Amino acid sequence: MNKKTKNLLIERMTENLIVFRAKLGITQAELAELAGISRQTILAIEKKQRGMTWNMYLALMFIFTTNPGTAPLVELFEVGDKELENFLTAKKH
Repeated sequence: MNKKTKNLLIERMTENLIVFRAKLGITQAELAELAGISRQTILAIEKKQRGMTWNMYLALMFIFTTNPGTAPLVELFEVGDKELENFLTAKKH
């Protein structure tokens, strides 16, 4: 995946992060714990005071693509790439 595509996906995730979190019904602190980052980082990203890294994006994608409540939003908001989504949701044997 090229850098331009990654930046676009990160931008879309940033724009919709509050909606995803609200759909899960969790706090910034709870999302931060799930993603392995600080609550302050989630707050700063939501306020657009800090950029999201690719690693943060991947952690959030894993959370949102594997949750039945938010998985449909990934496609609706175009925050994911089909190949990446398939990888994140593949059943491991």
